[in-house]
Amino acid sequence: MEISWLAVGMGLFGGLALFLSGLEQLSDALKQAAGASLRTVLARLTTNRVAAALTGAVVTGILNSSSVTTVLVVGFVTAGVMTLQQSVGVIMGANIGSTVTAQLLAFNLAEYALAPVAVGFFMSFASARERVQQYGKMLMGLGLVFFGMGVMGEAMRPLRSYPPFVDALASMDRPLLGMLAGALFTALVQSSAATMGLAIALASEGLLSLPGGLALALGANIGTCATALLAAIGKPVPAVRAAVVHLAFNVIGALLWLPLLPLLAALAVRVSPSEPGLEGLARAAAEVPRQLANANTLFNVVNTVLFLPFTALFARLAEFLVRDRPDAAGAAIRPEFLDDAALVAPDLALGRARQETARVGGLARDMLAEFGAALRDRDEEHLVKIARHAVEARELQGAILGYLGRLRQEALSQGGAREVQELMEAVFGFDSLARLVADDLVELARQAQELRKPSPETMDLLRELYGTVSEAVAIAVRALGGPDAGAASQVLALREPVEAQRRSFLARQATRLRPDDPDYLALMRIQVATVDKLRRIFELARRVAEQVPARAG
Repeated sequence: MEISWLAVGMGLFGGLALFLSGLEQLSDALKQAAGASLRTVLARLTTNRVAAALTGAVVTGILNSSSVTTVLVVGFVTAGVMTLQQSVGVIMGANIGSTVTAQLLAFNLAEYALAPVAVGFFMSFASARERVQQYGKMLMGLGLVFFGMGVMGEAMRPLRSYPPFVDALASMDRPLLGMLAGALFTALVQSSAATMGLAIALASEGLLSLPGGLALALGANIGTCATALLAAIGKPVPAVRAAVVHLAFNVIGALLWLPLLPLLAALAVRVSPSEPGLEGLARAAAEVPRQLANANTLFNVVNTVLFLPFTALFARLAEFLVRDRPDAAGAAIRPEFLDDAALVAPDLALGRARQETARVGGLARDMLAEFGAALRDRDEEHLVKIARHAVEARELQGAILGYLGRLRQEALSQGGAREVQELMEAVFGFDSLARLVADDLVELARQAQELRKPSPETMDLLRELYGTVSEAVAIAVRALGGPDAGAASQVLALREPVEAQRRSFLARQATRLRPDDPDYLALMRIQVATVDKLRRIFELARRVAEQVPARAG
């Protein structure tokens, strides 16, 4: 039979494009629908290695992407929410969760694929409710995945009788060659699910044997590490260590099973349904896809069980291979939490931007503390530190706004778009606060150094107001970084004490007004201006606290 290579190429690559497009749409919809809750689950349920592995498996199975889970883990390690050893368990569990896609694909539902595409399309475009739209996109993406599988399988059907192609697939039975092919293809398309989908599509046409499919699956486990390694380039040390753990675990696991492929194949056959009523290619096409999916799950589960007791060793290996970078003296400040790899999960990226914004608030808080020390000690060194922190705050502000701009280009839910706006308000609020300290309060402090000291009673009133405002700024930083709605309400509750302290100070100054003393009038002007600036700083802290969403609790 003459083969139309144009038709085969269009079907194979067009089907692959549909498969990858559907997989991406499904993952995006899942991340929007469940990203926030899964991030919370991942952060809380990692108290021990078993819980970490189970959590990684569940989160990856739901998000349909081990890469997204790895990015989440890197964010938690960088933020100090999770230790590197805890992250090892999650990464191991993520490999189990990534096999869920292959299990679904083995059902061979291609002939029904257009039904969820149609239903999902009308749900996402006809409904005004965001949640319904997300579910519609999930259905549509799932349908496109199965439809793409069917297109690939149908396109390759004529190749059953083409000897060179059959011989090439037969060579996949040689484990090293098959593993190399799987690793290269997975690294190229950056999706182990695509490799497994293609392998199952070939098996469904009777073109790929179980040993050949297993070799491809082992290679896919290695090739999927390329995504994490590329994402870790130029990133903080925790990100690189997580990528190294991922690579080490997958490579060691694949090499462990390489000489044991016949045993793995026998186990897969034993636990999979058989079709004794069929013969030849028809039987292979009916049995091998499920056997391949089960074998893929088996070796990932066994690897995790074997290596889970050694999470500490994997963590130490990563720390040995990736050393802490020495801080260069006088180096400019750099963002700690802004990671472009996190943009694939908008909810995670918002959390990273929130942490970096709280870091700007921390600089503003430190500047205010240095101002208090400058008034107390009358030491110029404190003012120098304020100036340095002001430059650092401006650099971080620019980085955060650029990151939020890139995030806006992603598919954001309505809540995500609202949170971007809230973070922008918080960034500008902290920036204005820092400028007030660096420009206005520093100038007032310098002027006060040239005059006599205020009376003890006046200093007590100033210290009381300064303490309350400083407390408000510190709580606002904590509330935003959490985010913590309870802490935000504490800031709002300080408004009345600030106003009462300001009025008490002004009332005292009014009773001691002496127009015939020029030095006293100059000192009073500085003091009143300082009180006014402190009140404005509190208002900025209050505005930042108002950007903490009520749902944060």
